[in-house]
Amino acid sequence: MPQGDGFGYETKGAPEPAARHAVAAAAAGLVRPGSVVAVAGGTTAYAVAARLRHTPGLTVVTNSLPVAELLRHVAEEEEPDAGAPTVLLTGGAPTRSASLVGPLADQAIRSLRVDLLLMGAHGVSERAGLTTPNLAEAGTNRALIESATRLAVVADHTKWGVVGLSRFAGLDEIDYFVTDDALAEDARSTLNGQVGRLILAGTTHA
Repeated sequence: MPQGDGFGYETKGAPEPAARHAVAAAAAGLVRPGSVVAVAGGTTAYAVAARLRHTPGLTVVTNSLPVAELLRHVAEEEEPDAGAPTVLLTGGAPTRSASLVGPLADQAIRSLRVDLLLMGAHGVSERAGLTTPNLAEAGTNRALIESATRLAVVADHTKWGVVGLSRFAGLDEIDYFVTDDALAEDARSTLNGQVGRLILAGTTHA
């Protein structure tokens, strides 16, 4: 079984690996044992999932093929009563980043309720909110948000000010925005005024 967070999908093309790992560590601290969490696609959400592999009694709903594969390895290699996460994969059509999206995914997601959704974003901005360049992914992200009691967005500082084609959430819908401490002061001020809680992860020892 691969160790740590060092899976190929998670490391590809990531401009800020230290920031991403710091964000993932902070976000994992929001997850309670025995809860039902949803993990969306993307490298930062995947890094969070890698830190949840041994959280007792966890049920994970995901539309991410890499996240499902990661947690399947845990279930295969641990003892049956060791408490490996139970994984529910949504179905749907895969994107280039291996996220399942579209009507089948949306229908499955809307039938579920989760305690916490962990979600990344292609871009985050004050005016546009959370965005993605993929229209179908935006629809599935919206379904995930509607299924969740709480939304935790995980995004390093490089995502701030980036705007994709399709908006799927406003900043005021976010319960937790988890980012790294390189985020600019003006962005911090904006987020503090609109999200439920801004969490800044230190990168020195990430």
